[in-house]
Parts: sequence; C-alpha cells; structure tokens
Amino acid sequence: MTTLTDPPQESFRLSQLIYDTRYRSMTIQIVALIGFLLLLGWLFNNTAQNLADLGKEPSFRFLGEPAGYDINQRLLEYNSQDTHLRAAFVGLLNTLVVAVLGCITATFLGVAIGVLRLSNNWVISKLMMIYVETFRNVPVLLWIVFTMAIMIETMPAPRAFKGDNPAAQMMMNDSVAVTNRGVYIPEPLFSNTLGDVHLFGAASMRFDVSLDLLALMLVLGASLWGANWFRKRADKIQEVTGDRPKTWHVRLGLIVVPTAILLYILGFHLGYPELKGFNFKGGTHFRNSLIALWLALSLYTAAFIAEIVRAGILAIDHGQSEAAAALGLRPKRIMNLVILPQALRVIIPPMISNYLNLTKNSSLAIAVGYMDLTGTLMGITLNQTGRELETVLLTMAIYLLISLSISAVMNVYNNSVKMVER
Repeated sequence: MTTLTDPPQESFRLSQLIYDTRYRSMTIQIVALIGFLLLLGWLFNNTAQNLADLGKEPSFRFLGEPAGYDINQRLLEYNSQDTHLRAAFVGLLNTLVVAVLGCITATFLGVAIGVLRLSNNWVISKLMMIYVETFRNVPVLLWIVFTMAIMIETMPAPRAFKGDNPAAQMMMNDSVAVTNRGVYIPEPLFSNTLGDVHLFGAASMRFDVSLDLLALMLVLGASLWGANWFRKRADKIQEVTGDRPKTWHVRLGLIVVPTAILLYILGFHLGYPELKGFNFKGGTHFRNSLIALWLALSLYTAAFIAEIVRAGILAIDHGQSEAAAALGLRPKRIMNLVILPQALRVIIPPMISNYLNLTKNSSLAIAVGYMDLTGTLMGITLNQTGRELETVLLTMAIYLLISLSISAVMNVYNNSVKMVER
C-alpha cells in the first residue's frame, strides 16, 4: 500500500524575478516605472535649478497680479484690473464656447454631408465629394483667416445703416444687424427678474448664476420628463390594446405651456440693438472673430465627420436595407430606423478624435484676434510676466483636462450604443 502526499512547496527566490516567467514581466514594468520617475525627477530638478540660476524660480504667484489688458469677447464681467487668473478663466470660457458650438455644428453638417454623398443623385453626390476634398485638404488656419477676410470685406460697416436712405438694412424686422464688426441680435431680458447668485465672492474664479435661467431649465426639464412619461404611457396602451392614442398635442402642450407661463411671469422681452453714434448699442454682440473661428472649424471638421459617417453607413450590410425595403419602409425611414442606429457603433469612436481635434484647433483663434485660452494665458500673460514654463504647463494641463473630459463623456455614450455580443 502506497501513500500519496502533496509535493513540498518551493520557497521563493530572488532569481525568480528574472528567470521565472510568472514574475519577469512585473519586474520589467516596475524597473521601467522607476526609471521613468527618476528621469522625470531629474528633468524637473534640472529645470528648476537652471531657472533659479537665471533668477526665475518656478512660481505661480503671477496669477494673482493685475492683468492690465482687456478681453473683447467675454461671457463674464472682466476689466483690466482683474488678475491674470481671471483673464485665463475668461479665456478658458471662450475656448469652451467655440468648442461646444463647433462640435454641435460640425456634427449636423457632417452627418448630412456624409448621407448626401451616398445619394443616388449624381450631382449631389459629386458636390458633396468636392466639398469634402476641398475642406480637408486645405489647412484649417487658412480657412479661419479666409472666413475672417470675407466677413470683414463683404459685410457693411455700421455707418452704412445711417441716413434716410441707408446703404444697408437690418434683417428680420429690424432686429438683426450684420456688420463688418460682428453680428448684433436681440438680447433676452426679464422685467421681473429673480436676480443672480454670486458664487466665490470676489475671487478670480467668481461668476454669477442667473436664477431666471435656472428656473427656465428646471421648468423645461420637468416638462420634458412629463412629455416622455406621456409617451411611455402611450406605448403601454399600444402594447395592450394595439391602438396608439394621439399624444403629440398633449406632449407639445406639456412642453410649451409651462415654459410660456414662466416667461410671462418673469416679464420676458427682447432688447433690440440700435445704432447710436458710430456703432450699434444693446442686444447681444457676436464678434467677427468668434463667428469666423466657429464657421471655419465647423466646416473643416464636418468634412472629416462626413467621411466617418459615410464609412459607417457602408459598413452595414446592404441586405439589411433590402430587408427593410421588403417590409415596406421608405428610404428615409430605412436610414433613420435601420442603418444609422447600427452605423453609430462604428461612427462614434473616430468621432471622438474629431471632437478633440476641433477643440485643440481652437487654439488658432489668436490668428483672428479671438481671445481664447491661448490668446490670454499663452499670449499676453506670458509676454507680460515672462513666465514661459508656468504658463505652458498650466495651458497643457487645462487642454489635457478638457480633452479627457470630452473623451470620457463620449466613451460613456459609446458604451451605451455599442453592440453587445454574447
């Protein structure tokens, strides 16, 4: 009779970190990480020592000093006596405005152009091809400058609106003025305003939150929730009875009526721009630099998005279109209900890269005088303070944070629409 016993456990030896395949990859990674951190530490220490020898010890105290310059296009209250940190904050908001507007516009244009390029109409298809090839093969900086030049040269000056027989006329019932200094549109105002909430006191990062806007967003959000609940209720009725009740008028009323009542209570009215002296006063002013940058970035990025959309649609098997057509669906509904929902799973990942590129390309705004983050922190602040390293590091960190935020949001959306495989 024999007795089976467990083999003796082998004790751990340091040589296993190199010769044992179970530990070798981990050892290499730890050594590489230590080497990278040492190199990074040496670079920082060497840079700090060299700057100290030049009498420029690394410091961010300059952010609390008065900026001494003005910013023409801004969303927040700002004057030249505010700090460099405040100027950078205003510039950052200008960057975000262009990025958000550009991503929205480029998406709509890109999807429409990508679909139209697959049209059976030969003229439309070729026109879309010419658009794509023209825009994506010319540097975006040239498009920005070209758009700005067109707006300055072709739009009338404010003085053209003067006189009994003016050379230029305001549009849309004398409410919108398009000039070579920018576009003036009516400004939303409230007679019975709820006021603002001042956040962060007198700090450089201070900003005001409009209670009127907050109330509108709450009411609109509640209205949309109610309309969605009514739609789901109609779906359940259709599942049980087979008949779907008409809901569009109730859903429209749920959205429009509460919002209209709130606007009436707040005394909503429009403040129209008026020509006073040498320029228009009142209303909301969009400078040419903002419009030129927005249009150029949108049109340029839309060319790339169009190709992504076209590739995504072509990736869907043609048999699905034929099957949908055999069921009696029209081409428009086939595209909206069958092709695009599946193509989104292919389109979204490369679309994220184009959103990031549009945001980073907005740093070219200084070419047309738009004061974004590059124009404030990396432009005038850098020149005034001489803090090259600090301003560059700060700008790099901000752009990195913006890009990672966009990527995170789009990845969450991509995970919600991607195909789930068993």
